Amino acid sequence: MRVATRCFRSIQLLATLFLALVFVILSNRQEANALPAFARKYGLRCSACHESWPMLNYFGQKFKDNGYQLMNDKDAPIWQNPGYWPVTFRMTPMWHRVSTGKVAVDQGNGITRVTSSGFDLSGLDLHTGGTLEKNFSFYLLPSSNNAGAFHFETVMARLDNVFGSPWINVKLGKFELDNLLSEKRVLTLTGNGGIYHLYHFIPVGDGNIFGQIGDNQLGVELMGHSYDDRTRYSASLLSTSDGTPGLVYGANSYTGFFTVSQAFDAGRMGVDRIGAYAMIGQAPTTWLTSGGPNGPVPGSGVGNKSFHREGFVGQFYFGQRFDLQVVTQHGWDNVWFGQGYGDLPDLLNGQNNTPPAALPPGSQAPTWNGVLFEPHYIYSPQLIFVGRYETIRMSRQATPTNPSNLGNISTYTVGYRYNPFMTSRAGFAWHNEYNWLHQDGTAPNGTGINTSELMFGFDFDF
Repeated sequence: MRVATRCFRSIQLLATLFLALVFVILSNRQEANALPAFARKYGLRCSACHESWPMLNYFGQKFKDNGYQLMNDKDAPIWQNPGYWPVTFRMTPMWHRVSTGKVAVDQGNGITRVTSSGFDLSGLDLHTGGTLEKNFSFYLLPSSNNAGAFHFETVMARLDNVFGSPWINVKLGKFELDNLLSEKRVLTLTGNGGIYHLYHFIPVGDGNIFGQIGDNQLGVELMGHSYDDRTRYSASLLSTSDGTPGLVYGANSYTGFFTVSQAFDAGRMGVDRIGAYAMIGQAPTTWLTSGGPNGPVPGSGVGNKSFHREGFVGQFYFGQRFDLQVVTQHGWDNVWFGQGYGDLPDLLNGQNNTPPAALPPGSQAPTWNGVLFEPHYIYSPQLIFVGRYETIRMSRQATPTNPSNLGNISTYTVGYRYNPFMTSRAGFAWHNEYNWLHQDGTAPNGTGINTSELMFGFDFDF
């Protein structure tokens, strides 16, 4: 059986390499252009704004910071061709294989590995954005899952260059936080490889979902930058709702998110950037109920407790072909969150901090540290190789009797994207990726659990 498994894996690897070689040989070597929605407006090449779509380079970040403007006469929509329609559709049909170890089942010894493979679809993104008038910009992103259930991922309007200064730009709505390493422009697409775990980490048993800096949030952002975009800052005031509309959480809970960064010329190496970020907030742990403890009244959350996340970011370029992105994080949750209090509306069996609620003896505020490394090698504007290593380690458990490594994560991702073409009307990428993730202590029998996913897909937009 083991020999057959090794042969199957070898055949998979050879097939992947063969298909990649066929695509490289048969495809044109024409230059790729930018994402369709903005390429149709400005006529720029893809390499002007992207390392590989959708990931931005230095110029693309500056274009975004200016409110999707080049600061010329083409910025105002009144000068646009009436045939221009700033909408991009993006979806990914794929084949993938997912293997999860140590799943609880009723058969056998009660624990087994579950492996499945087959053809599938991603969700659908409908991007539209640009300018309403010079220095008035917007972005809308209705997004669905692969079953067609839609939600609003991004809805924001922005006042650009207020008082004629790039240091004052105001955004209102639901938007991605100003993360220098953007999860919304990530180059990987698998279930565990397509997110940054540092941006979403929650300790085992913790009830605080509100510190996920990878989720789009509802709020207002003040952002500014120098004329050359080398110096940047942002400060956001957010509803503590993890982007959920309707005021279903607390009426008086807010979170702040702050960033600052500085780019510098490293000569022939490129333009490097270092920065720092901090998320500081409060979230409710006490809820009025109706019909029993598991019936929280929406919007009644009070009893706010604190949490924070902070870290450093680095973007380092080593010539035109290789770069390395680095993110660190230190996280801390109030002791009440650590014992499962917090997100009662979603976790119907969660804890409600109402009298006579009391913390277990010895309870502590959970803390952790993590780091992310993501290198890219750009063989050409059409072909990019990407890797990632993330590790998160608990430094203090909420319950002292828990194993010190409970919830620790290590994950590796490798892959490549090949773009046979990218025009001002459409883009196409042959995407291949493998992710492996290990988490300590979360299997049904209390041991570690491994999950892996192999994916081949066509990532296209129009």
